[in-house]
Amino acid sequence: MNHADAADTVASQSSAASPPPAEAFRQHEKRTGYRWVVMGLIFCIWAVACADRANFGIALPYMKKEYGISNTEAGLIVSLFSFAYGFVQIPVGLMYKRLSEKTTGFLFSVFMLLTSLFTGLMGTTSSVLLLQAYRVGLGLSEGPLGIGCTNVINRWFPPEEKGTATGLWIAASKLGPLIVPTVCIIVIELWGWREIFYVFAVPGVFLAILWMFLVTNSPTGNRFCNDAERRYISQELPPSAAAGARPQAGAQVSAMPWLDAINRTRRVPRLETLRQVFTSWNIIGVAIGYGCMIGISNIFMSWIPTYLVTVKGFASVKMGFLASAPFIGAVAGNMLGGIISDRLLGGRRKPMMMLGALGTVVMMLLLIEAPDSVLYLGITLMASGLMLGIGFAGYSAYPMGLATKSTYPTAFGIVNSLGQIGGACAPLAVGLLLDSYSWTSVFLYMVGTALLCLVLLLSVVEPITVTKPGEQA
Repeated sequence: MNHADAADTVASQSSAASPPPAEAFRQHEKRTGYRWVVMGLIFCIWAVACADRANFGIALPYMKKEYGISNTEAGLIVSLFSFAYGFVQIPVGLMYKRLSEKTTGFLFSVFMLLTSLFTGLMGTTSSVLLLQAYRVGLGLSEGPLGIGCTNVINRWFPPEEKGTATGLWIAASKLGPLIVPTVCIIVIELWGWREIFYVFAVPGVFLAILWMFLVTNSPTGNRFCNDAERRYISQELPPSAAAGARPQAGAQVSAMPWLDAINRTRRVPRLETLRQVFTSWNIIGVAIGYGCMIGISNIFMSWIPTYLVTVKGFASVKMGFLASAPFIGAVAGNMLGGIISDRLLGGRRKPMMMLGALGTVVMMLLLIEAPDSVLYLGITLMASGLMLGIGFAGYSAYPMGLATKSTYPTAFGIVNSLGQIGGACAPLAVGLLLDSYSWTSVFLYMVGTALLCLVLLLSVVEPITVTKPGEQA
């Protein structure tokens, strides 16, 4: 063989061993971070949506005066939103499973526009009947947004980031109510209580349009997300690494024997069918526990402003500051809970959920017969929000560890449906308690529901894959 032939042979072998230039570029392509842009938009949309429901609590004392509404009637109006919101969860979960990604993305924007429409209509009410009708409309419109947000998070984030992303989403639900009192007081001082709803209706329209043009239901086909980021999200290895490594199925974490014993950590099969989802006690037990905690959150959102004005006698400025305090704590708790769950607890969701329930029991006991001190109430309400919020991300992320991506929308629909219906009972219960007893009974009611949540959480398992010492992943 002459030198020319040898050179040709080497060149041909080198060419066969090396990937084509385009393939080599894809293997070493820098990963985009567009999933966090999507998360930012989810955060803003959910904050605005939750503000649309929370502003009612600030307007409630003025509505009671104008319409002569009793506490029980006021509690019913507040609860109508949650009943309607919970009613649509399971049908919408099934819809997200069956419809195409393009269709569900478009419907998400439509529901955001309807949420803004019914928010604005609240300011036009001339009777209690219309007030009730618009609250139902708001619940039916906003209901699909929660499932839409979590479905996008489940498809856009790898397992090790889902807790953090879900924590941010839940934090947004508390950021909305956090800014509501200040904005509402300014609007009331400038115009009146009706204008509150007009002001809050505007941002949702703008965000719905942005979503329509910037976000797809999954990274597949999104022009702003490159192949490297898609592989990272789906945990697929690039072609160059496929031969030498095996992708892991599910999150693998170090064993924590004491925590796992209390936590009831178990290897459980994925819920692949709708029958398995609907008959899973893990899903149902968490859903009922979620309803207990949502009920307490709804009471803080709708009744605490009234408590601060009528019982503690605070003027609007102090009321606005103290009404925001639980949600300052809740924002911190939501983000902290998700980060701890992902980074320190290896994806375990139950510990933060149980800590939140137990901490809420303690804080509600501290609020019974609380002194008329802005400092005491501010600190206690903020700590209450922190405890209430620190486990909230877990209720949304928990079904992600049980269900497949196909059945997750339905699984979360069940959790959110039972959660919202359970939470809807709380404001009505407060109205009934206040018409017969006092605020002490209200705080004791919240102690009881938080304890019930803790018992339910102890009855379900922690669905996570654990790597024990000496065991191969």
